[in-house]
Amino acid sequence: MSTLPPYRVILHNDDVNTMEHVVESLLRCVSPLTREHATEVMLRAHSHGQAEVIACPLELAELYCERLHSAGLTATMERG
Repeated sequence: MSTLPPYRVILHNDDVNTMEHVVESLLRCVSPLTREHATEVMLRAHSHGQAEVIACPLELAELYCERLHSAGLTATMERG
């Protein structure tokens, strides 16, 4: 039996949202994240233009992306 490949949720930097809003949105939208991890993701996206938020099954990745979009953040998914 083969397992399905995970999907990566990617947060993209923007010039609109405050750093605190991004961290709070990550915590609210992606339940497994700790404040420390959410802060690291925000800082990585701020410094490098994008950062992996989480790798998970497709359905969860879609849910997390939708939640992040609803919070005004830019997020995408990619396989692998």
